[in-house]
Amino acid sequence: MTDALFLTSGDVDDLAEPADYVAAVRDAYRQVGSGAPAEPRTALTSRDPPGMLTTYAAILPDTGAMGGYTYAAGFGAEDAWFMTPLFDAETGEPLALLDGASMNPYKTGAAGAVAVDALARDDATEIAVIGSGAQARGQLATTATVREFEAVRVFSPTAEHREVFAEEFAGRIDADVSAVGSTSAALAGADVVITATTASDPVIDDAAIEPGTHVTAMGQYHPEKNELPPELVARATYVPDLRARATRDAGSFLAAVDAGLIDAETGVAADLGAVVAGEHPGRTSDDEVTVFDSGGTGIETAAAAHMLYKRASEAGRGQSIEFAPASEALTGR
Repeated sequence: MTDALFLTSGDVDDLAEPADYVAAVRDAYRQVGSGAPAEPRTALTSRDPPGMLTTYAAILPDTGAMGGYTYAAGFGAEDAWFMTPLFDAETGEPLALLDGASMNPYKTGAAGAVAVDALARDDATEIAVIGSGAQARGQLATTATVREFEAVRVFSPTAEHREVFAEEFAGRIDADVSAVGSTSAALAGADVVITATTASDPVIDDAAIEPGTHVTAMGQYHPEKNELPPELVARATYVPDLRARATRDAGSFLAAVDAGLIDAETGVAADLGAVVAGEHPGRTSDDEVTVFDSGGTGIETAAAAHMLYKRASEAGRGQSIEFAPASEALTGR
């Protein structure tokens, strides 16, 4: 028998700042870029009853952890449930089971922030955010820790939503944050663009992305989710979170392949881990357009979960739960 820690969202939601997530996730991508294993998501869907079960995982040897997400959604219920199992990378023993809801926007946002730090120009000062939900909030909160932005412009179709978003961040980060009435107004002069939507069609125009811009897109986790125009993907240095994801569920990349604009094998410059680990240069010029395609992986999940587990243990948070080893189950001893 061994004891593990069960942690609710309430147990962990005040244990880390956005910059803490970024530091943990950056190191995790470094490990994967140096050879640590991680796999893209596996998604199972059911028509009757309608629902989805998704898993993804990674092993982070230097962190000493392995794990990932398992999440489920009943389409009739229109909600999802996130469970994060965490194991010791050496012994395989369970360390913790976390409710992953509260950390989700920040661990995903941290991957985007790591990409901005690795791929955006050093002198980037203006950022456009397309979307105003929880994921857009997580992206901006973390990205604001890696660059000193002077101006943030947010657009989403509902005026009230974008205005609330702008008001929240105006008092949260050291930048001029404003809500604007169109995508084009948000993009004008932007050095960094974040798209965080559920759109099935492109939410920005290729012509609106100026030379030297970095784009982080995090709503492209399905072949039919296509936030970016294929022309933009084709002319950019394209960096997904995991190379193997690009041909599975990266909607805009697949659209560019289908349009004959890029080759499925050569269209990926590198994955983020290779850039962070120094195996690929990423951006090589100030007028280069870079794209980070963030579909979600076990890399940021295991890294964030381990950080929160360590801090919760030190703070005496959570509830101990008991697990039996496989040998006991198999032998009855």
